[in-house]
Amino acid sequence: MRDYHINIFYSEEDGGYIADVPDLQHCSAFGGTPEDALREVQAARKAWLAAARAEGKRIPKPRYRPAIYQVAS
Repeated sequence: MRDYHINIFYSEEDGGYIADVPDLQHCSAFGGTPEDALREVQAARKAWLAAARAEGKRIPKPRYRPAIYQVAS
């Protein structure tokens, strides 16, 4: 399986953690903890890729790389 970047963040509005895969449109999941959200988005990624293959749709290559910022002390 390709190595896609996963974002995980807390959502006050949803009262839990959201995980998403930026390279796979609409591929996201929810969990009560960051670990739950990660586990759920990994299942969602697997399902997303299987559905794309079954429908003959193009599967994007991993491209997203978050910017890394350093704070000067």
